[in-house]
This record gives sequence, structure tokens and C-alpha cells, in this order.
Amino acid sequence: MIADDPAGKKAAIAAQVTAAITGVTGLTNNDVWIVFEEVAARDWFVGETDVETRRGKG
Repeated sequence: MIADDPAGKKAAIAAQVTAAITGVTGLTNNDVWIVFEEVAARDWFVGETDVETRRGKG
């Protein structure tokens, strides 16, 4: 989960996604934008059940 080190894990994800995109496309790092949009587990559903419930916290 990202929750235990959000800044560190987001930075690592951004670095690896950027590397994958630049490696395939030839774009520069500055051409790749990474946006993290956080959605509360209670607002994210898989089928009819929210993720918070699926994780056993709801």
C-alpha cells in the first residue's frame, strides 16, 4: 500500500513509469506527467461492493 510511505512510494512509481514511457517513446522526462488521484476506498467499487468493505474495514 502507498499509505505507509506516500511520498517515497509515489516518487518511486513516478520514476519507474517515466522510465518506461521515455524508454519506449523517446520522449524526455519533462514530457511525461504523472498525476496521482487518490480516491477513498469507500468511493471505489468493485462490482457492487466498495473497496473499504472488501478490505474488511467497513
